[in-house]
Order: sequence, then structure tokens, then C-alpha cells
Amino acid sequence: MREISLDRLRTLVAIADHGSFAAAAQLLHLAPPTVSLHIAELESRVGAPLLSRQRGNVRPSAVGEMLVERARRLLAEVESTLDDVGRQVQGLAGRVRLGASTGAIAHLLPQAVARLRAEHPDIDVQIAVLTSQETLVRLEQGRLDIGLVALPQAPVAGLLIRPWRRDPVMAFVPADWPVPARVAPAWLAPRPLILNDAGTRLSRLVSEWFAQGGLRPVPRIELNYNDAIKSLVAAGYGATLLPQEAGAPPSDARIAMRPLRPALWRELGLAHRAGPVERATQHVLDALWALKAR
Repeated sequence: MREISLDRLRTLVAIADHGSFAAAAQLLHLAPPTVSLHIAELESRVGAPLLSRQRGNVRPSAVGEMLVERARRLLAEVESTLDDVGRQVQGLAGRVRLGASTGAIAHLLPQAVARLRAEHPDIDVQIAVLTSQETLVRLEQGRLDIGLVALPQAPVAGLLIRPWRRDPVMAFVPADWPVPARVAPAWLAPRPLILNDAGTRLSRLVSEWFAQGGLRPVPRIELNYNDAIKSLVAAGYGATLLPQEAGAPPSDARIAMRPLRPALWRELGLAHRAGPVERATQHVLDALWALKAR
């Protein structure tokens, strides 16, 4: 089946609006024979006359009226689509798909989103809660534009993974516990623990930290939602180890926060596909880079 060219539809609408082939030709900067050819091709495709002449005025036929009405909608939609695409190319608008863990989403991403909304309010950031490995897989598949991932990561062909933040991991314990100035593995291991689930990079870091002292504590519960973990700590259910990002809200007064001995760090990276970056994506990257820990 032959497709109908948008140029032909535009010619039909111009004739309907201005009442003559000559006026349409002048408006569209076409030669009069080209205008006649456009209408002939449309009529051949539809199989019915689209225009009629009455007292020197060209008007759409009944079939032509229906096609003109639909053509107006279609052409308006095309123009709107091209305008939206143009705005995205210019970085004024667009959709950016981002993958991150719940830890990054809790405090870091809201700061970047607030900055982005102030500077580029028409950029829509769609956030998926994912592990680092899931994020990298989706980036490879083209299903994400940006990923916040735990470091270190093995190189991935076609992706750029750059260090972004290095935040200290702290001990969060109920405030009514007698807590030393610095928390060591031997002090914390025998106590009730609330830790991230085993599938996370933070869980592996914490396990390695305890292993330095030859310890393998079993937590009371494993979660992957840091704010829920802190709520349980505040309730006295147990202690935890979590990153403390600069700019995060103060902890609940029922929680005591202490540095670790030896120190432990959670490192995050920004990942995206190698090659040219769309402007909307670059604006999101810029907002995230503004939060880079120094």
C-alpha cells in the first residue's frame, strides 16, 4: 500500500484554506504544476475527487473535507513532535532514564533533581531503583542513560564509569547504648545488627570490614532501604553501618553516629554510554557532578 506524503497533505490543506491552486503554490513556494500533481496523486491514492471548483473558488469535496480535517491534526502533531525533538536536541527538554540504588536515591538524587528543576524544568528524569549490576546491564542494552553504581566495577565495553563520590561509612547505633568514640568490628559484632541485604555492594564492604577482625556476624534482619534501617535503629532494634553523605539530614536524636576503626568508605561512580551525549542527559550529569564529594 502506498504511503501518503505529508507534503501532499500540506498542499491539500493550503488549497482548502486559500481557495485556489495558485495561492497554495505561492504559500508553499511550489510551481503550480507541482501543486496539481500533488492533488492528482492524493486523488489517485484515495480513489475519489478531493476538490471541486465553484465560481472560480476551489473547495474540498465531502471526502476532501474529511481528509483535510484529519490532515490538519496529523500535520499539527508532526509539528509538535518535531518541536519537542528540537527542544530535546537543544537540551531544553527531554526524558533521561537513570538507575540508582535506594541509598543514592534517598539523599543524593533529590539534591540533583532540585538543581535540575531550577535550571531545566522541562527535563524529565525517570528513576529506576536497581542494583549496580542491573544498572550496568540496562545501560549496555540502551534502556538507561545514566547509572549511579558502586565502585569498583570491572570495565564494560561501550560504557564510561567515572568516580563520583567517596563517603564515609558510619556506625548508627541506638543513642542509649554505651558507644565508644570509634566503633571497631570486635565491639559491634556481638550486638544486634540490621544490615543491607547480601546482594548489595555495601553488604560486601561491611562483610570485609568485619572479616579484618576474623568476624562473621549474623544480622537480625537484612534490608535494602536505608531509611527503614535507620528507623529500626532509632527504635532500639539494633545497630547498622551506613554511608553518611554530606548534606544528608541530621540523624534522629535517638541514634548515635560514630566513625569506624578502621575507617570504611562507600565509593560511587557515574556511568553512561561512551560517545556523544545528548544535551538533556548532559544537563543531568552536570547536576550530579555538582554533588561530587571533594
